[in-house]
Amino acid sequence: MQQNVIITCAVTGNLTTRENHPGLPVTPEEIANACLEAAEAGAAVAHIHVRDPETGKPSMELKYYQEVVERIRAKNNALILNVTTGPGGRYHPSDDNPAIAGPRTTLMRPERRVEHIVALKPDIATLDLNTMTFGSEVVINTPDSVKVMAEIIHGSGSKPELEVFDTGHIQLAQDLLKAGVLKSPALFTIVTGVKYGFPSTTDVMATAARMLPSDAVWTGFGVGRMSFPMAMQAYLLGGHVRVGLEDNSYIAKGVLAKGNGELVERVRDLIEKLGGKIAEPSRAREMLGLRA
Repeated sequence: MQQNVIITCAVTGNLTTRENHPGLPVTPEEIANACLEAAEAGAAVAHIHVRDPETGKPSMELKYYQEVVERIRAKNNALILNVTTGPGGRYHPSDDNPAIAGPRTTLMRPERRVEHIVALKPDIATLDLNTMTFGSEVVINTPDSVKVMAEIIHGSGSKPELEVFDTGHIQLAQDLLKAGVLKSPALFTIVTGVKYGFPSTTDVMATAARMLPSDAVWTGFGVGRMSFPMAMQAYLLGGHVRVGLEDNSYIAKGVLAKGNGELVERVRDLIEKLGGKIAEPSRAREMLGLRA
């Protein structure tokens, strides 16, 4: 088990809506405040997506990312910022002709998906390695696209966070590390509970963790009702943990969480009751090999 455990809070994500949780942060101010709330509760890392403040739909607009980062940094310069590059990889085959993109398609060039990373240079940039069925669409992250994004992320001075949803994604990461496209020690996040990816079980998380490079730093989490159980499995297996409204809206069965802060407080309490110590942002930076 880790002596110092890094808590990441994913405050809003790409798919959760206010139908799932009425307090889901949507505007840049709400998202920034949610990150600050999570930091107060013990999170060392904030995982950030942005939304169109008018519609609440996922957005890739640089101005929203910039406002979120500036609002956070005005009040907290220590919190580690992990900014997504996930949006832009979804393909929705149209009903009449699956070769033609349907209205939910967001596919864009890999360079476009990391423009905000180049501009803002966050501490960490998520790099999804999954090509898989995701809901009623597919997510496409080809090796060539991943290479382009990885090179730009590294060139911006950010550290890629390699999100893996199945065993093949870990094998892709291994190949990219051998090729020098990715740098060691790598930072991984094991995602469980997404349908047709890793299921949220102890055996699966343990298997995934064993497949990682020996020098890797990793976080594990589960989606939905398995959020806290999988966080504890990650801790017991030697990893770090992630919670947040992106992954789970509930603090207990049938009880909506008050917000991201309460989710962080709960996982912190569980870790400390098991004898773990929560890593402060400065210690987390050292552990992750981030710039000071």
